[in-house]
Amino acid sequence: MKLFIKLIRDIKQSLGQFIALVVVIAVGTFFYAGLVTYSNKLSAYTENYFREHRLSDLNVYYSQISKEDVAGLSQVEGIHKLEGRYTFDATQVFDKDKASLKVHSIPVNNEINTLTMIEGNPPSTKDEILLDSHYAKEHQYHVGDQISIHTNGRDFTFTISGLGENVEYAKKNDTQDHKAYGIAYMAEATIPEMANGFYYNEIMMDAVEGYDMDKLGKAIEVQSKPLTYLNQVSKERTFNYSKIQETIYNNGMMSKVIPFVLFLISAIIVFLAMSRIIDSQRNQVGIMKALGVKNRTIMLHYMGYPVLAGIVGSILGYVMAAVIFIPLVTASSARSYSLPGITYSLSFFSILPPIIFSSAFGILSCYLSGRTLLKECAAQAMRPKPPKKMKKLLIERVPGIWSRIPYSYKLIIRNIGLNKQKAIASSVGVVISTVLLITAFGTQMALLKVANQIEEVYSYDLRINYTMGTSMDALKLPSGIKNSYRLSTFPVEFIKDEEHENATLVVTERDNHLIHFFDEKDNRISLEDYGVLVPKSYADKYHISEGDTIKIKFVAPEFKNKSVDMKVLNISTQFSNPSFYSTPAYLKNFGIDYSPSSLLVESNSPADLISLRSFFEQDRQVDTMADKNDLKKSAQYMLKQNSFVFIMFIICAVILSFGAIYTISSINMYERNRELATLKVLGYQKNKINRLIFLENIILTTFAVIVALPVSGYTFTLVVKALSSTHQQIPDQVNLSVILISVILAFLLTVLSNLFLRRKVAKIHMIESLKSIE
Repeated sequence: MKLFIKLIRDIKQSLGQFIALVVVIAVGTFFYAGLVTYSNKLSAYTENYFREHRLSDLNVYYSQISKEDVAGLSQVEGIHKLEGRYTFDATQVFDKDKASLKVHSIPVNNEINTLTMIEGNPPSTKDEILLDSHYAKEHQYHVGDQISIHTNGRDFTFTISGLGENVEYAKKNDTQDHKAYGIAYMAEATIPEMANGFYYNEIMMDAVEGYDMDKLGKAIEVQSKPLTYLNQVSKERTFNYSKIQETIYNNGMMSKVIPFVLFLISAIIVFLAMSRIIDSQRNQVGIMKALGVKNRTIMLHYMGYPVLAGIVGSILGYVMAAVIFIPLVTASSARSYSLPGITYSLSFFSILPPIIFSSAFGILSCYLSGRTLLKECAAQAMRPKPPKKMKKLLIERVPGIWSRIPYSYKLIIRNIGLNKQKAIASSVGVVISTVLLITAFGTQMALLKVANQIEEVYSYDLRINYTMGTSMDALKLPSGIKNSYRLSTFPVEFIKDEEHENATLVVTERDNHLIHFFDEKDNRISLEDYGVLVPKSYADKYHISEGDTIKIKFVAPEFKNKSVDMKVLNISTQFSNPSFYSTPAYLKNFGIDYSPSSLLVESNSPADLISLRSFFEQDRQVDTMADKNDLKKSAQYMLKQNSFVFIMFIICAVILSFGAIYTISSINMYERNRELATLKVLGYQKNKINRLIFLENIILTTFAVIVALPVSGYTFTLVVKALSSTHQQIPDQVNLSVILISVILAFLLTVLSNLFLRRKVAKIHMIESLKSIE
């Protein structure tokens, strides 16, 4: 009990240092508990959700396939169950805009990709339809309402029988735009009316558990040769499944890396703190040994300091995660996914790893700091520690330099030279803090650059998408158009060895100056007739260079899976909505006719733009219309989804930096109490002593910043790689302004910590400090 009281007294004597250590551990626990909860809950929920609703292992597409042919395919080895359905695209027209609907038929005995009902019932008659609940909410639809859809030049009216969600659309698209894109389901009885006959065009397959999916896919392709086979997509390659798995992986990595770095900072601070405490209490250790207290008990007493800090910090971080992180991540998850019934709550066990990890670091630090002292006998431990031997520094050996250095600077240089190990340890803490600042600011600035690049790449005012079969040559365009260019978008598959990636190929005129292209150095590049522009996101993942040949497969039904080998013209930096770009002339080399389906329009003036928009809204041949603001949505969505994490990361990095610098400076000053007291006796004014400490800390911070610059570049690259994908590129170069802001902030935090330490200099008791050795 007496040793515990002594521990509390030791903490009170260095309360600021203890609080700084607790804050560092709390921040680590905050990120660990929040990210682990998010990652684990999302992983466990989706795994159970996909299994319970039997997410399709393989989707196979045909022009049309009969019930009998579907039954014949069920005999293929590796198939547990398969179901056929009819799928088509439809649109809905509202007052000011349009929305796209993906409509599926529901098999009679549906067991694959089953629905989760939110309200009402599944459709049972041919005039009933089920909407996804998010789309219905955006357009204020309720069960029993009438809904009209347009497809294949015809209009159909249905009654909404229910609202629900489906496991295959947990993630609809990059922005989860429920207003412009929805999912609907109809009864099988509706197929003859919609398709002018009863047939399927899609098969959902539930494979035998553990069966080789590549082998199954090849068997299906062989078996489908007599049929109108188009394409197949495995579960792992679907947008829905791959995006969720990517999020789980990234959060899992961040939940390990970020807390480890933060606990490493705390370990450095603990090591310096415990070495200072144990060194300053040599005589107390000697007295305890003389009174018969065992070495193990003494060591456990000092280990109580970091263990107590670990427990308090972990509890504080856990509470902060429950109050701040979980509500924010719950809101973010609701915007990102359609996962009915998912909730996030911190597990009590998520507090244990931070306590164990931080305590283990602290215990190790105590052992390394105290083992030498505890080996000494009681009488030797009660004697003052012999002063260190000081060898001549390299700068002292250079003739004519040392004698010209002012005495104050000699003190600083000698102190750093005398305590090289602690100076390095102090610098390491500042290095890690500076790396955190640069990484946090750099990532936030990179996401802002993604959103801002839209203005540089696209200079058109409107993009008009026409209905299928519209002849662009017969179109009559209104006045007020300054420039217009045609283009067409093809869904394709990028193939590299055994890997397949869904992609988009945009074909437009060579002289289209309403779309601009840039290389990785932000230099303008042009579209030519002898190759294809490849997005840098694909080039980085698949190691593609200029001049290489890539394989592209056209997956639209009319192309019958035609594959072509295209030459890489250049690598294009496309942060948002990356696509492959080619010209009509180059496409003709492969026997593919260019049939433009969209028009890019630049107006003469803002007044003309209003009339143009009105004209195209009334044109029945126009399917959808978009402007640059629609393109910004994807980038702004990603920025919004990640901003709260990085804002918290920046705040935490600032807190950690201040905590590390303040604690290290405090320890450094405590160890020099006798030296500083001597200077006060010799007539040094408080301001002059403060300047000495300040300059020494500035030198250490400068050294740390120089070391941190290359390290932060590598760390930033790792973070960018974790956030990037083939469908979203993020700038991987740290902006100079980010580095300057982070460096300036590191020095400001050093200045701030020195201001807090000024009162400690004033409180130095000269006689007590000078006679401490006696």
